[in-house]
Amino acid sequence: MLSFFNRFKRTTDRQQTYKPVILVTGCGSGVGLALSKFLYQIESYRVVITARPHSLEFLQKTFKESDRFLIRALDITSEANRSAVVAEVFKKWGAINILVNNAGISYRSVVEHMTEADEFRQMSTNYLGPVGLIRAVLPHMRNRGRGKIINVSSVSGMLAMPTMASYSASKYALEGMSEALWYEARPLGISVSLVQPGFINSESFRKVNYSEFSAPDARTGPYVDYYEKMEPFIERLMHKSITTPESIARLIVKLIRTENPPLWVPATLDAFVFYYLRRLVPRRILLPILFWALPGARRWAADYSQKRQ
Repeated sequence: MLSFFNRFKRTTDRQQTYKPVILVTGCGSGVGLALSKFLYQIESYRVVITARPHSLEFLQKTFKESDRFLIRALDITSEANRSAVVAEVFKKWGAINILVNNAGISYRSVVEHMTEADEFRQMSTNYLGPVGLIRAVLPHMRNRGRGKIINVSSVSGMLAMPTMASYSASKYALEGMSEALWYEARPLGISVSLVQPGFINSESFRKVNYSEFSAPDARTGPYVDYYEKMEPFIERLMHKSITTPESIARLIVKLIRTENPPLWVPATLDAFVFYYLRRLVPRRILLPILFWALPGARRWAADYSQKRQ
């Protein structure tokens, strides 16, 4: 852990001197909102913050637009909307030097309860949309020979959790793409970073999406135990976390200022723990340990299971 911090610290000694154009997604709440507040105060940055249309009024009341700070509605799943926002920024400032892909949603549902439409919405928001934005800005970054792409992932992109399979799948996809892109972009002068938060002390656990069958008033059958145990478990872990959206936002600002940032950036204590557990402990040992640690997992679906004794 100390070696990671020392390596990251060394890279921040050489800071950028140019005034970049920064595009940030998912700014309506949480980390995106905290990051927007920090960037709003830094006069040397030209910033475009974006959020879904229903958050636009709140952002317009929170921030004042200026010749260096814009607020735009963005449905990350819409190719037309993505293209329009990127085109407007290029027309105004001629560049997008730094892209922060922060927008995301989370479904709370076991695999069996997800529908195809739910799966597509989850993947479109957390993976296909961010990749679409990356494709839109890469040619300009490549032609300039510099740029930064910062993708906000999750500890769920390292290790999956029950009742969050689709969310984990979307983050695994984002991480796999980012790793491949790191190789492709490095010779072109473009850096790629994955910010990997774990549990954050916020109310974001209340903003999850449910499928038709995983909604609290629709749950029946063998998976009831899973939801009833996992929901308070996740809530407790988030409330006990010392990490806030502001601390993650500060880390992203540090990445923006870093000349040569690393690819993997575990952003919370639990993310560091899982980062090294995944690499040092064989999966055949790690997974049974994690299953044992889940609340009441050995009794889940006990009244329904046909597992051989």
